[in-house]
Amino acid sequence: MWLVTGATGHIGNVLVRRLLERGEKVRALIPPGECRESIQGLNVEAVEGDVLNLDSLFESFRGVHGIFHLAGVISIMPGSNGFVHKVNVDGTRNVLHAAKEMEIQKLVYTSSIHAIKRVEQGVIDEALPYDPGNPYGAYDRSKAQATLDVQEAAQAGLEAVIACPTGVIGPFDFRGSMMGDVIRTAAEKKPTLYVDGAYDFVDVRDVADGLIAAAEYGKRGESYILSGQRMSVRYLLETVREITGQGFMVLKMPFELAKWAAQFTPFYYRWTKTSPRFTPYSLEVLRSNSNISHAKATRELGYQPRSLYESIADTVRWFLSRRAFAKIKQ
Repeated sequence: MWLVTGATGHIGNVLVRRLLERGEKVRALIPPGECRESIQGLNVEAVEGDVLNLDSLFESFRGVHGIFHLAGVISIMPGSNGFVHKVNVDGTRNVLHAAKEMEIQKLVYTSSIHAIKRVEQGVIDEALPYDPGNPYGAYDRSKAQATLDVQEAAQAGLEAVIACPTGVIGPFDFRGSMMGDVIRTAAEKKPTLYVDGAYDFVDVRDVADGLIAAAEYGKRGESYILSGQRMSVRYLLETVREITGQGFMVLKMPFELAKWAAQFTPFYYRWTKTSPRFTPYSLEVLRSNSNISHAKATRELGYQPRSLYESIADTVRWFLSRRAFAKIKQ
C-alpha cells in the first residue's frame, strides 16, 4: 500500500488517481477539517492525520510499504513565514523520522524547482545545489532545507528520492492554483489582467507519472527535475482563446508598473485575505531564467512530458465542465 500526504492537493489528487488506475492500494493522509472534494468517490482509504503530529504519522504508516510525501504550504508572499517553515521543514522531518522507525521501503519527496539555487544564465539541472539561503522567499528556503534533510536521510540508509516539478498546470485543479485561476478566468470569458513574462510549466498528470517512475526507477538520494516547456503568459491566454473560440477582454499591465505596484500588494492580500497573484516574488519568477532541463528524468525514469497545448486544452475543458455541472445542480 502507498500512503500519500497532501493527497487532496492538485498534484496529490492526480497522483492518487494514477496509482488507482495502476491497481495500487492507496491511503490518503488528510489533516483534520481539510476539504476532501478532490478525492471524493475514489477508492482510497482516507485517514485523518497531520505531518506536524508525529503520533498520527506512526499510526497512518502502519501496513504501508511506500510514501509519497507532498504535504506542504505554498507561498508567494515576501518575507519570513514561520508556518511555511513549520509545515514544510518540521513536517518533512517528522515524516522522515516516522518512515525510518516504521521501516518504510520507499519514500518519494516532492520538492520544487524553486529549492534549487537560482542562476541567471545557463541550464538549470540537478547539478546545481539546493539553496536554503535563497533570498527570494520563505517557500523556496523551506523546500530547499527540507530537501537537504531528505538527502541526509537517504545517506543514512532511507530509500528516498526527490522530485522537483516546475510550474504545475492541468485538470483536477479543485483549489484553483494561481495559473489555474488565470486559465479559468479566461475560459469563462471574464476580463483578464496579466503581466507578460514566461516560465517553465508542466502538466500535473506528467508530474504524477514522474513521481511514480521515481518510486520505481529512481536511485536513492538522487533528484529528478520534472519540467515541461517554457511558456509565456501571453501564449497561454491566446491558446485559451483559440480553444474556446471565444473572445474576452485582456488587460496587459506594463511590467514596470506591476513591479512598482507589487511593493504594496502583499499588504492588500493580507488585509483582504485573498489569494495573491502579483507579488515581488511572482514577478521575479516570470522574468527569471527558465532554461530548465528534465534530461536526467527522461534518461533514468523514462519521463516524457506532453505538449502544453494539450495541457491547456484539457484544463479549459475541465474547468468549463465543472462550471456546467455547478449550474445543473443549482
